[in-house]
Amino acid sequence: MVLQQQSSVALWGWSNASEKIIVTTSWNNRTDSVVASRDAKWKIMVPTPAAGGPYTVTIKGGRTITLNNVMIGEVWVCSGQSNMEFNSFYAGSRDIRPEFKNPPNNKIHFFLEQKATAQYPQDDCKAQWTVCDSNTLKSFSEVAYFFAKRLNKELNVPIGLIEAAWGGTPAEVWTPAEVVNADDTLRESAHKQVPQRGWPFWPGVTYNAMIAPVTNYNIAGALWYQGEGNTVAPNSYGRLLTSMIKSWRRAWDKEFPFYYVQIGPFTYGSKSGSIVQEQQARVQALPNTGMVVITDLVPDTTDIHPPMKKEVGERLSNWALAKTYRKTGINYANPSYKGMEVKGNKATISFDYADDGLMVKGTTNSQLYIAGSDKVFYAAESKISGNKLIVWSDKVSEPAAVRFSFSSAAVGNLFSKNGLPVTPFRTDNWSVN
Repeated sequence: MVLQQQSSVALWGWSNASEKIIVTTSWNNRTDSVVASRDAKWKIMVPTPAAGGPYTVTIKGGRTITLNNVMIGEVWVCSGQSNMEFNSFYAGSRDIRPEFKNPPNNKIHFFLEQKATAQYPQDDCKAQWTVCDSNTLKSFSEVAYFFAKRLNKELNVPIGLIEAAWGGTPAEVWTPAEVVNADDTLRESAHKQVPQRGWPFWPGVTYNAMIAPVTNYNIAGALWYQGEGNTVAPNSYGRLLTSMIKSWRRAWDKEFPFYYVQIGPFTYGSKSGSIVQEQQARVQALPNTGMVVITDLVPDTTDIHPPMKKEVGERLSNWALAKTYRKTGINYANPSYKGMEVKGNKATISFDYADDGLMVKGTTNSQLYIAGSDKVFYAAESKISGNKLIVWSDKVSEPAAVRFSFSSAAVGNLFSKNGLPVTPFRTDNWSVN
């Protein structure tokens, strides 16, 4: 396994009631002990050094267990629905296949949880730590792997990945039920979920079975790729995801970084996808979060599983390298809408994270629309002025709103000069059908 470096980590388990458990860690040759509770449970905290390994951990009670190949490094939880779960067995998988030729990498370890649900929080889950090799990699999240590969290369430390993902699941199932049920808005949205064969939909059930059992395990942070399963009630998604993140941080008792992927363009047949995208962008108001935009990584908007997972994982790693590990010179944040100023028949849009300027890939800026107070939108013309965008249409004499890529299947072509796509946005808060 991989334990979080330079921290205090928990080792825990089950034994006879009141049994004395002796734990020895080879990295410091230290021996500690704990007496199990009357409920036959035990837990002990041990200090970890800077990254390294392999080490051993010996646990002695009525019998002796030795854990071998224990690495010390950085541990990340990777969760969500099918785009996080996406592995070599998914149709369209391509990025991962060249990686099968690589030798086993003992600097990357996987903990792949079996899918499970529970009515109440569980103490244990079914999974085991494995070393990354051509066999274990086939079943593991491609996004998470490419994230880990980049971190391992840049930080030169072991990386441990805990995958808890289930295709098709809404965010409610990954959020403690009491959190959802205590909020009228979230509870109402949860009731809009339509039961489907193949995945759960009741609040809290995968949290209980797949997240709660690992909350004792010290982690560096979490990755999240989900949202498609919440297009049935998109307007509350930001509130839901914010509540979920807060609940996870409470469970771990740690304000860990939470980096997530905005869902890609897809033909939902309504604006539900764009509303979820908008809601996801708002979650960045929560401290220590970051969002990856992938509008340029979707070659087919009729495929809800965009195959370009390497770039997604590497963009997530850019957030971690820049914000968590304080590496400099990394382009990690997508340009995002900051404000609008109207003069005459033109609207000037300013952006955060576009200091180096903007560029259009192609001849004209697509997916850009402008409206007056009548709320009728027309395709807009535009001109880039440094890190600002000037927008107008001959059909709109007094601009009131601008929208960019605000459509579920929209693929915009406006980028920062460092190559990251501009986050879809709208300047208005008008109701959307």
